[in-house]
Amino acid sequence: MTDGAALDGRGVRLERVEAQRIVQRIWDRDVSVWGGDAATPELSDRLGWLALPGTMAGRAEEFTTFAEWVRARFDRVLLCGMGGSSLAPEVLWRTFGPRAGYPSLHLLDSTHPDAVAAAAPDAALARTLILIASKSGTTIETASFDRHFWERTGGNGAQFVAITDPGTTLARSAADRGFARVFESPPDVGGRFSALSPFGLVPAALIGVDVARFVERAAGEADALRRPARDNRGAMLGALMGDDTTLTLLLGDALGALGLWVEQLVAESTGKGGRGVLPVYGEPLAAFTGRETGRVWVARTLGPVPVVLADAIERLRGGGAILDQHPLDDPYDLAAEFLRFEFATAVAGALLGVNPFDQPNVAESKAHTSRVLASGAPPSAADDPAALERWLTGVRPGDYVAVMAYLPAGTEADTRLRRLQSRLGARLGVPVTVGYGPRFLHSTGQLHKGGPPRGHFVQIVDHPLRDLPIPGVAYGFARLIAAQAEGDLEAIRSRGRPAVRVDDWGQLERAVG
Repeated sequence: MTDGAALDGRGVRLERVEAQRIVQRIWDRDVSVWGGDAATPELSDRLGWLALPGTMAGRAEEFTTFAEWVRARFDRVLLCGMGGSSLAPEVLWRTFGPRAGYPSLHLLDSTHPDAVAAAAPDAALARTLILIASKSGTTIETASFDRHFWERTGGNGAQFVAITDPGTTLARSAADRGFARVFESPPDVGGRFSALSPFGLVPAALIGVDVARFVERAAGEADALRRPARDNRGAMLGALMGDDTTLTLLLGDALGALGLWVEQLVAESTGKGGRGVLPVYGEPLAAFTGRETGRVWVARTLGPVPVVLADAIERLRGGGAILDQHPLDDPYDLAAEFLRFEFATAVAGALLGVNPFDQPNVAESKAHTSRVLASGAPPSAADDPAALERWLTGVRPGDYVAVMAYLPAGTEADTRLRRLQSRLGARLGVPVTVGYGPRFLHSTGQLHKGGPPRGHFVQIVDHPLRDLPIPGVAYGFARLIAAQAEGDLEAIRSRGRPAVRVDDWGQLERAVG
């Protein structure tokens, strides 16, 4: 449900949704709702996600049949992808969990050599199906993973599967190399809107999700999203998001991974032209009072609600917070949640006056990375403690802080980052996001550079003790991730946005206090 207070506070935007017939125009694929026309790049050719609940119903048996072939031959699946190609499968795996008789799912979206090495240890490699997922077929991270594992498996095409758009370089290469299968995704579906396409449904089938049932749940939600705005949860959520606000996600334990997916969808879709919604999750629940300004709140739970979350929700209600709350009945409701958030994001884009389907600033970091790789120049030095202290004191009310960790993900790093998020928030009194690079370059990186100039950025890097080769190029993964960190730092600083780099966790933690 959405609180009446929320509707009172955002009623003007909901009235705009109704008066401008935004719901109907989206379903009619009227691109003028986002200020474009048929010639606008990445607009009229990016609306295929609206049809996925219908078109994918006809492919459910295809995916399920292939999953049966895989489970007879492999006990691990390694999905190599970035952004929209990997985050929906991660949500599904971490929400549904393992199913007896089906492979485990492992995800690789980091170019850190330690992460690449851990993704498929030598002892497990022969039992691992390698799933290469890239809409464009040319994503540098995914192409690098492909080259690396192709060499390690001795070019065993029967161990590889590709998901990509029709006619891409990856599609042609996979066919030439004898991949076990190439799944083509509708080309009019953008990466971050692809959860209900083969990018999400093939991995879902491989881990034992009933794909037909999952798509059917999405189809039911599609019907609900055609209702008038005030009876349409997607439209109401979009109205809440239709401002340069902070979208704070309150997620039950079973849905923790949903924050990653919502973050990339909302930040990359809305963060451009100086506008944008900042999605935040993982902040300490005990800190919230309901009187925080500039925030709207979304609560999603599955199963029993943890006491600390229930208490936070009650405080928010008591403080008059703008709160959209909805429990999921079972994991299959994720299908409806995916579509609802996609629709809400499209509505928010219309209200913000931005095209939610393009990513005009993502190429900046890529261009800087390519230049750094070509130059062979060493990375910039870490900033000294004085620079770090100046950065901290420059944060003002209304700003936000983004912690960008070019480190391998893991339990220890996750815990340390969340602790840092909490301490920064307590000291500075502003929203704090955390993310791993280069993953966030395909999500919040767009907001960092194209959104409102409120961000303050701290980059954490390390110095890998080993490297791993990327066949066919003159650099390895250690050099690649260093260049990606350098390129992103240059892109942010070139826009005059305050950013510092540290290579010592302790230095940052001591500075924060």
